[in-house]
Amino acid sequence: MAKKTVRDVDLRNKKVLVRVDFNVPLKEGKITDDTRITAALPTLKYILDQKGASLVIMSHLGRPKKPDTENSLAPVAKRLSELLGKNVTLAPDCVGPAAEAVVKAMKAGDVVLLENVRFHSEEEKNDPAFARQLASLGDVYVNDAFGTAHRAHASTEGVAKILPGVAGFLMEKEIKFLGGVFENPAKPFVAVIGGAKVSTKIAVLESLLPRVTTMIIGGGMSYTFSKVQGHSVGKSLVEEDFIPTAASFLDKAKKAGVEVLLPVDHRVGSEFAESAKAEIVNGADVPDGKIAMDIGPKTVALFREKIIKARTVIWNGPMGVFEFPEFSGGTQEIAKAVADCKGTTVVGGGDSVAAVNQFGLAGRITHVSTGGGASLELLEGKQLPGVVALMDR
Repeated sequence: MAKKTVRDVDLRNKKVLVRVDFNVPLKEGKITDDTRITAALPTLKYILDQKGASLVIMSHLGRPKKPDTENSLAPVAKRLSELLGKNVTLAPDCVGPAAEAVVKAMKAGDVVLLENVRFHSEEEKNDPAFARQLASLGDVYVNDAFGTAHRAHASTEGVAKILPGVAGFLMEKEIKFLGGVFENPAKPFVAVIGGAKVSTKIAVLESLLPRVTTMIIGGGMSYTFSKVQGHSVGKSLVEEDFIPTAASFLDKAKKAGVEVLLPVDHRVGSEFAESAKAEIVNGADVPDGKIAMDIGPKTVALFREKIIKARTVIWNGPMGVFEFPEFSGGTQEIAKAVADCKGTTVVGGGDSVAAVNQFGLAGRITHVSTGGGASLELLEGKQLPGVVALMDR
């Protein structure tokens, strides 16, 4: 999946049209987490360092049905100005005469942020005429928005059919680490897959199975597998419809010689509530009337031993209901184990990324993915339209 990057094209004296993912969380018009903006800075600064180059940036924000102040990129323009140390002009629109006038007036080194591309329904429809209007604002197209690469939208895929398209540094990194999992991972290769439901993760489990040495399954989804193995699960989450799927997966893993590890003890509560008190159940069976909401200490030790010795680790999905303090310990301990591993470690998926950030461990992970849905689809072995559209190396 080697794609050309910003290093492979001449950007001198060019207007560079860059798609970023500045879909940041806002509270009362203020940005509460600017991670997605800071993640794009290496690409943006590199472009501005090229002689005579100027930057035309496009992004979406939220899910607006029409233009509104709530989803305006104005707070983003302000924060980006601060981070770049130079003025960022917010265009009143992303297409049309007003946007064209702002871009036409640009000089070398200028930065323009186009207003929210999703203010136009044509964006998500990947409308060719709309894509042409966006493409007319630049000479070269750079996609650094991995978080939206699984969407075939006008600004992520349509523009790349009109302008020569290359990857930014963030996109390159995501492809290298998440895509690299499929190409030639160093062994032992341990996949740690958690989350609530088998139905949302079975495609990931299936695609990783031929590649991994050990598959660790935790979170709510593990109780469907435990039930298949004959354990009692109490009131824990079980997807009855997916019991045959889980049984088939365990059978395939056995035939492939892949070790599958499930929780051997649990932290349980009497009800699914933040106020529930955690009790440790010293065994794989969950008592009647109890809900397993986190892995227990024996499971932490078992999982940690495998993770620490791995040369490649991919982690997607928490080990329990880590939003509830009483049941966050298992996820925290697994996050520490991944951070302590000396091999290549990759964390993808919104909840696991939130966990490593919450526990202050992101700096000790080889790669923390910025794309929730995109990283999940890449791990499922799917082709991402926003990546496919870029020029091959």
